[in-house]
Amino acid sequence: MELLKQLRDLQLIRPLDLQFARFIIQAESGQIQSDPSAQASGATLATESGAEALQLLSVLVSLQLGRGEVCLPVDGWQDLIQDWPDALRNEARQRLGNLSEEQLLQFTVVSDGSVASETVEAPLVLEQNRLYLYRYWFYETRVASRINGLVKPLLLDYQKVKTGLDQLFPSPVTEPSSSEAKTDWQKVAVAIAVRCRFSVISGGPGTGKTTTVARLLALYTGLFLAEHGRAPEIKLAAPTGKAAARLSESLGQARQGLSISDELKQLIPDQAQTLHRLLGPRPDSKAFRHNADNPLHLDLLVVDEASMIDLPMISRLLDALPAHAQLIMIGDKDQLASVEAGSVLGDICAWQQFSPEGELTYSHEQNQYLQNVCGLASDEPESGQHATASSDSRTVANALALLRHSYRFDEHSGIGQLAKAVNRGEGKVALQLFSAGLEDIALLPLTETGYQAMVSQVAQGYKAYLQEIAQGARPESVLTAFNRIQLLAVLREGVYGVTGLNLAIEQHLNRARLINSSTNWYPGRPVMITRNDYQLGLYNGDIGIAIEDQDGRLRVWFELPDGEMKGVLPGRLPEHETVYAMTVHKSQGSEFDQVVMLLPAQETPLLSRELIYTGITRARKTFTLLTTSQALISGCARQTERASGLGWRLWR
Repeated sequence: MELLKQLRDLQLIRPLDLQFARFIIQAESGQIQSDPSAQASGATLATESGAEALQLLSVLVSLQLGRGEVCLPVDGWQDLIQDWPDALRNEARQRLGNLSEEQLLQFTVVSDGSVASETVEAPLVLEQNRLYLYRYWFYETRVASRINGLVKPLLLDYQKVKTGLDQLFPSPVTEPSSSEAKTDWQKVAVAIAVRCRFSVISGGPGTGKTTTVARLLALYTGLFLAEHGRAPEIKLAAPTGKAAARLSESLGQARQGLSISDELKQLIPDQAQTLHRLLGPRPDSKAFRHNADNPLHLDLLVVDEASMIDLPMISRLLDALPAHAQLIMIGDKDQLASVEAGSVLGDICAWQQFSPEGELTYSHEQNQYLQNVCGLASDEPESGQHATASSDSRTVANALALLRHSYRFDEHSGIGQLAKAVNRGEGKVALQLFSAGLEDIALLPLTETGYQAMVSQVAQGYKAYLQEIAQGARPESVLTAFNRIQLLAVLREGVYGVTGLNLAIEQHLNRARLINSSTNWYPGRPVMITRNDYQLGLYNGDIGIAIEDQDGRLRVWFELPDGEMKGVLPGRLPEHETVYAMTVHKSQGSEFDQVVMLLPAQETPLLSRELIYTGITRARKTFTLLTTSQALISGCARQTERASGLGWRLWR
């Protein structure tokens, strides 16, 4: 235990990790009965060295979970201790040695997942050389089982599907330089989504995900009406209030442009809600009102920004899905994974790891269907999404669709080219783009001069919303003006982190007499909620701005997912923080006309290809980067791979 105390004192592990290790040792020694027969059968720690190994592994499993990893690869534990001091690292290696799966399974607190106790499960599960906390092993196996069951093809009238698709997609996609018709991947995505109870539509920025969803809902509603004689019950949801509000706004606009009757348009919803509100949170509990015993009342559920969904949430969502219903997940597989444990969307879209060709391929049956209803050619070498024969018509690949063409960023767009270079891990190419004369991207050096220029640029951008407040504009107009620019950071603390950047921007605005920050609460202060408050209907990530009413009272105004504005007295707010700057993680689900992002020069595992890509793709019109050349290149080279078995369970 002395080793663990030293690690805790050095803040290399958390107090929670240490307490979990103590619990495991007590359970193994029989002080806590994880198995009623354990004490009777004499199951105890065989040796002191065995206790030390189990204790340290328990710490590492808990530490992994705190980092967003679902499990600990038993042969990869050394990666977690590489930053420890030499003496502590050597002691850890001595304790764990060449610990094998057979040795681990000798402990009563470790099971292989095949035999479940009728009372309390073993707290640790070892499967496929991965060590899990039981709860997360259960989530993972449950999610894989549900998805594998839902991807079976539905019985459809192919002619009705084809007729509907031809109406919604009246002309083939053509490229300006060629008259040759190209595959319309939006049309393919809609065809795929209506055929499965579970499907995923993945695409980068500007690929038309919302347009695709609008047409999908139109086709689904028409087919449902013809079959059931009633309108379907459709729900729209997203992980955060901001993402839900953006989905509502963009889907409402896309719906108006559909070439369908007004009657059918009225049946297509355009109001999204958060996943928490959809499932119905219970006060002071992690459980939800809707679950396997009380499923949601719906026929179709569409969830946007799926990359933000963690493993426990997708497990609860699938449990609450009615047996007859369909679930469609929309997102960008290349974005950052969820803040909490798991990389659900990435694992579902993990064909590159498990396909021999590294490409997404459909079964022969699925290929025939797509040829019949939307003319998908079987020899599409450019896309990588061509179909090949497969004996497994239930493969998860058949439920996936990729949107390839960006309608927002053409070949001349700096933002588009930069995002692609980063996504491919080509840091030097990304760096060269900043000197290619592209008007929508800019690079500032990470120097004192560059830092001050960045602060001035961001403060100038925020001037617009503060002027709106001074002119007595309505809260919705103020929030719209505020969201035109956003400063993003990788770190939370320090001068280059969110804390330091917020202070720098606030001081600059104060010197310009645009705000008066002499008090904690002042007109114009932007805040982000950091803890869910179900009673107020405010959730982690929601952004509000303090504005005085006609009586001089300050309220913080938020835009709810349904477009309504909610004013809350500052004293009633749940936990919150100033948000002139936010982390890239917190920016997911949002888009801004201008994005300014700071990448620190120091080495940090947080700086990855996925993070840089996510920050870039928050920008609609212009993107400015403050960093060093080396930080950009090394960040592009670092690809995040979270430890998980979900991809293996779906693609094996």
